[in-house]
Order: sequence, then C-alpha cells, then structure tokens
Amino acid sequence: MSVTPIRLFGDPVLTTKAEPVVDFDAELRRLVQDLTDTMQAAPGSGLAAPQIGVGLRVFTWHVDGELGHLVNPELTLSADEQFGPEGCLSIPGLTFDCRRAMSVIARGFTMYGDPVVIEGADLLARCIQHETDHLDGVLFIDRLDTDTRKQAMKAIREADWSGLGGMPQVKVSPHGMNGFGL
Repeated sequence: MSVTPIRLFGDPVLTTKAEPVVDFDAELRRLVQDLTDTMQAAPGSGLAAPQIGVGLRVFTWHVDGELGHLVNPELTLSADEQFGPEGCLSIPGLTFDCRRAMSVIARGFTMYGDPVVIEGADLLARCIQHETDHLDGVLFIDRLDTDTRKQAMKAIREADWSGLGGMPQVKVSPHGMNGFGL
C-alpha cells in the first residue's frame, strides 16, 4: 500500500490539463494502485492522478461498493441534470451544491490497455464527471454559480489548510511524470 500526499487547492497541477496515457505498463499499474490506496485512506469517492501530482489522464473511484479506475476517459453526458452537494479531496472539508449530468457513459481503458465502457447515474455519474474534470484542469468550484463560487472562495481562504495567504505547498509524487508534472 502506498498512500501519497494529495495536492491542495492552489497547487498549479490541479489547473493543468493532464496528458493522455500512452504506456500501459507496470508504472501505470503502480499509479492506479497508489491512487486507489490514497483514495481509500482519505477516504474519498474518487481521485485523479493530478491530485497526487501526476499529469496523466487516470482516475479511480469507489462508489456504492464498486471500486474502479479509468484511463483516458471520454464522456457522453445525459441531457437530464442533478443538483446536489459535491466535495473534493483537494478542497478538504468543504461541500457546495453543484449541477452535473444525471447519467454518463464513460469510454476509456483499463490499466492493462483493454477498452472499457462504464455507465453510471446519480453519485457514480457525479464522481466520473468530477474526476474527468480534474484531468482537464477544472475544479468543481469552477462549475458553481457566481454567488456560490464567491462563498466557496471565502471558505477556502478561511480554511486552516489554505495556502492562499502565501505560496501553495507543493509535494513531489513518487511517480515518474514523463515530463508532464510541474
């Protein structure tokens, strides 16, 4: 088990678009295991590679007893929406209501390079959208309406862990970043 430090709001890796995975090798499998271990230790419902400082398009999830991962996801979103509380391991202790598609079809690959399709609704759909946003350098607070985003930013500035008063604390991931890390 390898639990890795989670990058917090203010770290530039969280707002940088991740690169597609091209090598489905032992290093990728270690990354998926570290993401899974870190997510479960936090505990969280999902964790994307940029959240541990790796700029690759990979995330894990643990929703309704289902544990999984997805590499290089591409999403098809439903037209119907859900609106409800959402949080993030990179913005610890804070939740805000966020609008998401009610269901999603996610196409991508397993850590072995096998194609996979994941269909999810409700919490799983929210999680898959949230983690894919991380891979695009988007945080859930970027999706909030103007007033709620102002409240979120105030709460972040006031949080004990916030680095907004100075330079963000950057920790180094043990994973090779293939030149994609910051």
